[in-house]
Amino acid sequence: MTALRSIDVSKVFEDGFTALSGINLSVEPGEFVTLLGPSGCGKTTLLKIFAGFYAPTTGRIEQNGADVTNAPPEKRDTAMCFQSYALFPHLSVAENVEFGPKQNKVPKDDRLKRVNELLRQVDLEANRDKLPNKLSGGQQQRVALTRALAMRPSVVLFDEPLSNLDAKLREQVRREIRSLQREFGFTAIYVTHDQSEALAMSDRVVVMNGGKVEQIGDPEEVYQRPETAFVADFIGSANLLPFERVDDQTVDTPLGRFTVDDPPVADSRFLCWRPEAADYGVSEGENVVSSDISERAYQGAYTDVHIAVPGAPDQRLHWPGSASSMSDRVTFRLPPDRIRFVRGELG
Repeated sequence: MTALRSIDVSKVFEDGFTALSGINLSVEPGEFVTLLGPSGCGKTTLLKIFAGFYAPTTGRIEQNGADVTNAPPEKRDTAMCFQSYALFPHLSVAENVEFGPKQNKVPKDDRLKRVNELLRQVDLEANRDKLPNKLSGGQQQRVALTRALAMRPSVVLFDEPLSNLDAKLREQVRREIRSLQREFGFTAIYVTHDQSEALAMSDRVVVMNGGKVEQIGDPEEVYQRPETAFVADFIGSANLLPFERVDDQTVDTPLGRFTVDDPPVADSRFLCWRPEAADYGVSEGENVVSSDISERAYQGAYTDVHIAVPGAPDQRLHWPGSASSMSDRVTFRLPPDRIRFVRGELG
C-alpha cells in the first residue's frame, strides 16, 4: 500500500498565484524521496499539503490508502523537521524530544524509555540536559529529527533541514539522516534546492519547476538521462546544443556532426552532453571535436574548460588534469551512448 500519495493536486493562493498544478506522486513505504527544484517551484507548498498545513485547491491526498485531504496535521501519521529546527528554547534536549509523546498522553515510563533510546542512538545522551542554544547547529538538527522520531511516525517530512549548516557539517548530518531513515524504516519526503543532497540521499528524485513535475526517477536516471532542458541544466552541469536531424543515428550541431545511439524524438529541442562525458586521447574518427579554449579554471579533481563554439555559447568540459597541462586547443570525443536529447526550453 502506498505510504503517501498526491492525486492531481493543485494549489492556488488567495492572491491568484498558482503554486502547484496537477501534481501526481506516489511514495512507497520506507522510501526516501526528494523534492528538488529552485526557490518558488512549489516543493515546500507540496510538503505542507502533505503535512496538512495547507489544503489543496483541487485534488486529494491519501496516506496508507485513506483520504486525509481535509485531516489536520495532528490527525496524520506524519512528523516534520523544519529548516529553523523549531526547538523550544526553554526546554532541555530531553524535554524537547519528550514533548510530542507527552502531548499525546504516552505513559511517562514509556515515553522516557523512548527518549533515552533515541538520544543514545543519535549520540546526544551527554547533552540531554542542555538548552538548544548551548548546542551546535548539527546537534540542534539531530534534536529536531529525534523529536520527530519520538512520535513514531510512518512518514517524516523534511523542509530544507540542512540549509543553515556549513558545507562539511551538512555532509555529515545528511549521512546521519539517511542512516537513521534506514535504521528506523520510516518514509521520508525531503525538500531541497541542493542537487548534491538530492543525488546523495534519495531513492527517487522529483524535479520540480514552476509548480509542475519535470521528471521523477532515481538519482542516476535524472542525472544521466534527463528528459527536459530544465532538468539537464539544473542538475549538475550540462551542455545543450541545437541540432538538425540527418537520419535516425546522425545529427548536425554547431559543434559538428554526431553519431548517436538513441535518436531524437519529435519534441526533442536540444542535444545534451555532460562535461565529464568527453573522452581524450582520440584525434580522429566519428564524434571527434577539436576546439579553441576560451577560458579554464582549476577545480582540484579536474579543470573546468570552456570552449569557443560559434552558435553554441558556454560549452564546457572537465579536463582530468591541471590547467598547466593543457594547450590553447583541446581535442576530445563524445561517445554515442553518452549523448542525450531533451525537450523543452531553458529557464
